[in-house]
Amino acid sequence: MIQLTGITKEYQMGTQVVHALRGVDLTIDKGEMVSIMGPSGSGKSTLMNVIGCLDLPTSGTYVLDGLDVSAMSDNDQARVRNKRIGFVFQQFNLLPRTSAIKQVALPLMYGGIHRHERFERARAALESVGLGDRIDHRPDELSGGQQQRVAIARALVVEPSIILADEPTGALDTQSGEEILNIFSDLNRERGMTVVMVTHDPDVARHTQRTIWIRDGRIQPH
Repeated sequence: MIQLTGITKEYQMGTQVVHALRGVDLTIDKGEMVSIMGPSGSGKSTLMNVIGCLDLPTSGTYVLDGLDVSAMSDNDQARVRNKRIGFVFQQFNLLPRTSAIKQVALPLMYGGIHRHERFERARAALESVGLGDRIDHRPDELSGGQQQRVAIARALVVEPSIILADEPTGALDTQSGEEILNIFSDLNRERGMTVVMVTHDPDVARHTQRTIWIRDGRIQPH
């Protein structure tokens, strides 16, 4: 599903070159649920951005589901990102005055899906995360855990092959965080969805089948 070979990423910061990733080799199989852990500044967010086609590597190859995305144009990468990858972030990134069902339907509007189908799929996605009775609620009428469920439904509505989650429980209390992690586990187990989570929390990593450690831009041996 995900194969990175010799991936480097460099940033120019004034007169200095920052080496965020230094020759990363990584394979994640279809249907795996993995966590990426490492200290602050280790390169885990940069790695997530490359996997999510949000950022191009400086060098190396990245093959996603048989497609060499490292050689694609920005527009082609955007198409792959919108069709194959669902993103869930620590901050829920919801529109403050918009109902849950409209939030979830939004990615489908960008994809040119007819209005009736958009809302049918959005409703089904919200029901799948246990929010079928909250579809008309705005973010200020939902708890933090419920808002994150809306964000997960929004990621699911495009029917992606991969879910990328960046500190998905970071803004939640322990119980809400546990419920969100159980949703990811169910998606992985019942739908065979590939789930990749970036986290600094060992309790989050324990919910995954494998932990990938990164330090100073390099994958660490187990």
